Amino acid sequence: MKRYNKRRLAQEEAALDLTPMMDIVFIMLIFFIVTTSFVKETGVDVNRPNAETAERDEKGNILVAITENDEIWIDKRRVDLKAVRANIERLKIEYPEGSVIIQADQRSRSGLLVEAMDQIRLAGVTNISIAAKNDN
Repeated sequence: MKRYNKRRLAQEEAALDLTPMMDIVFIMLIFFIVTTSFVKETGVDVNRPNAETAERDEKGNILVAITENDEIWIDKRRVDLKAVRANIERLKIEYPEGSVIIQADQRSRSGLLVEAMDQIRLAGVTNISIAAKNDN
């Protein structure tokens, strides 16, 4: 009987408890999901103009696209110029630290770009960038 108890005791001591490791993995998974920043898209493709001094900016959370047909797209929806301010105010609540990047097609009207920038500034955003591409 003593042999059986010693053998059973040795098996119990050799068993490895994986519960704490699973807890840590689960907590890390939640951390990475919460801290991941998701890429936002405007919903349309625009042909951005070239610029020698264009720099890559990954921090812009609010994207506004102006197509060659002078359509404004925000958050994968076509919006009117009059609705730009309200849409930006709504998105600004979701991303309080976010900046706005305007992706204007090279064939779009520059007047529409200026009017859209004005509406964005009226929404309370001061950090506005215009997207360009650098082929270098």
